[in-house]
Amino acid sequence: MSDGFEETPGEAETPRRPRLAYPFEVEPEPGSGQAVEVAPGVLWLRQPLGGSLGFINVWALADGEGWAIVDTGMATKDTSAAWKAAFAGALEGRPVTRVIVTHLHPDHVGLAGWLTRRFDCRLWMTRLEYFQCRMLVADTGREAPEDGVRFFHAAGWDDDAIDNYKTRFGGFGRAVHALPDSYRRMTDGETFRVGEHDWTVVTGQGHSPDHACLWSPSLGLLISGDQVLPKISSNVSVFPTEPDADPLADWLTSLAKVKATVPDEVLVLPAHNAPFRGLHARIDQLIAGHERGLSRLLGKLEEPRRAVDTFGALFARPIGPDLLGMATGEALAHLNCLIARGQAVRTVDEAGVGWYRAATLSPLP
Repeated sequence: MSDGFEETPGEAETPRRPRLAYPFEVEPEPGSGQAVEVAPGVLWLRQPLGGSLGFINVWALADGEGWAIVDTGMATKDTSAAWKAAFAGALEGRPVTRVIVTHLHPDHVGLAGWLTRRFDCRLWMTRLEYFQCRMLVADTGREAPEDGVRFFHAAGWDDDAIDNYKTRFGGFGRAVHALPDSYRRMTDGETFRVGEHDWTVVTGQGHSPDHACLWSPSLGLLISGDQVLPKISSNVSVFPTEPDADPLADWLTSLAKVKATVPDEVLVLPAHNAPFRGLHARIDQLIAGHERGLSRLLGKLEEPRRAVDTFGALFARPIGPDLLGMATGEALAHLNCLIARGQAVRTVDEAGVGWYRAATLSPLP
């Protein structure tokens, strides 16, 4: 019932960042059609995005006489023009053999249907990502459901914010070209060959239902999608479709899983920012940052609060209408995590608004 987002509004207290290494002095210009080779047969391209992120990194893997493409950018005229420039430029007119998508958000899957139809090739995704993407696309043009209205009312939204939600609802599919009607399912732990190298799927949850990272031991690479980003933290949200979910627990577990599975010395190829080394240090920092956020949030629950009253404990920047949905989802993810840990409780008043308090406090009168 809500679109996915990439970046959190920022931690309220920015911890000291680990010292990561960025080995590439030259970065591809978004939409230029040019690329940087990050390993033999692995090209780094950038496709344009609107908003603060500016671009998404996409990857071309040499695959026989063609290229396996990992992630695609959004379904916009600028992005399709950028791909045409890439085929005429760095990709040397060679065909696409398959399109691999890390997860369902429009900047990753947006042009998958366009590319697979253009080159008559297969889409590769995990099952949950594929089917949830089709569900969200099917909401395009629908009126906002009452479940969603109740969800945001319970979080403390006012009438103007809910009217804005109703106006914006159903926009997900506008940035996604029609998906193909079949796909090749990727599963956690499976290994498949692309060209001369094997890639192993490492899945994670929390940012999206079943996000796929791709690890090549022989190349020493991890295509991390949004699972591990070097300079920003991926949004982890509760949505109206599953209001009692605990995606933050899933996210923290997934980060620990990536650390236990993938060696520290890999070169990480993220969806945003630049390729880097220092995987384990960055994972540790992401986990620690969320734990600090949970601690600050719990301290704020010494008095009962609505979800919208907790933003100051979690985010560094003011939350205006443009960030309200993302911030609310992230705040609820932290609140639901505290409830699951037995540290907080939720009650609902007669108006249908949820109030959260530390579990050690007396209940509301």
